[in-house]
Amino acid sequence: MSKGVILLAAGGTGGHLFPAEALAHELIERGWTVHLATDHRAERYSRHFPADDTHSIPSATLGSKNPIAMLSAFWTIWQGVRQAGRVIARIKPEAVVGFGGYPTLPPVYAATRRKVPTLIHEQNAVMGRANKALSSRVDAIAGGFLPEGASAAGAKTVTTGNPVRPQILEAAKTPYAPSNDGEPFRFLVFGGSQGAQFFSDAVPAAIALLPEAQRKRLVITQQARAEDVARVKAAYAELGVDAQVSPFFTDMAARMGAAHLVMSRSGASTVSEIAVIGRPALLVPYPHALDHDQAANAAALAAAGGAELLPQSTLSVERIAELVGGVMQDSGRLTRMAAAARSAGKPDAARLLADLTEAIAFGKTVSDFRRTRA
Repeated sequence: MSKGVILLAAGGTGGHLFPAEALAHELIERGWTVHLATDHRAERYSRHFPADDTHSIPSATLGSKNPIAMLSAFWTIWQGVRQAGRVIARIKPEAVVGFGGYPTLPPVYAATRRKVPTLIHEQNAVMGRANKALSSRVDAIAGGFLPEGASAAGAKTVTTGNPVRPQILEAAKTPYAPSNDGEPFRFLVFGGSQGAQFFSDAVPAAIALLPEAQRKRLVITQQARAEDVARVKAAYAELGVDAQVSPFFTDMAARMGAAHLVMSRSGASTVSEIAVIGRPALLVPYPHALDHDQAANAAALAAAGGAELLPQSTLSVERIAELVGGVMQDSGRLTRMAAAARSAGKPDAARLLADLTEAIAFGKTVSDFRRTRA
């Protein structure tokens, strides 16, 4: 017999839906029935989402300065609030959990109006706009990197970490093994669709500046946009470097686990996965990210000693060559960084998030929850 219904609300992108999916699996194992509220963009992801039912709720982004566009967006959101209210009245959830993105606004806001217990999960070290708008109304805030503290938001924040994929947990079982001088050195480079071009331009040129002895040690896996793959492959081939270049790797978790060094952007999921597996990283925040959330995510791991935060504006080809060449000669430093990264990881984030969800559903406060953890 089901314990009751939990309604999860997430924006229609993978970054919001994947943590929601991890929580859904955990809640279902504990005997809950899960429903999903999202928007039309989620269709390609939500087909495999483990929900008894998926509710498409209208929403809109409040990003325009055009008064007519703003009015239209507010009207769409209000229509979504009314529709979400009808869904909540019908399915009677014990709690509603939001994962950010504007599609979260109507269901979570509607739940607060109906006095249904609410929780939001913020993946980044800086709260996104939708979550920020809801933060004063919800009962609890779960943070991937957000600190617990004395501020109004911090007082009801629990740092749960970001749930990661099962493949990441599997890769985390492999301890970091340093590459000593003369041994193969596996270098993983990826940046997502918005960040891969910079790495495609800069990293092969930097590798060309390394001494031949170091180039011979390198085994590179690099994600690149489809239009860049051929030229990046050609650049490495000309240098005699062993490299695999592709727009997408289905076994990225295993490749991360095998890496001696990672160079990547610093989205919340990426930083969380690097930390859980425990690999040293050179993090280059996407410079055009909203609210500079990637810089804050990278700073969190750098503060723990597991990464170097490298603003793109400071990264010349020569600087990248200096960084990579330097750490290739210092396996002790990389080993220390790997241990520091792992100490910052939260492999049990899905369990912690489910614990907090159940506590809120049963009417407990964040203070109550903290006392049970102490």
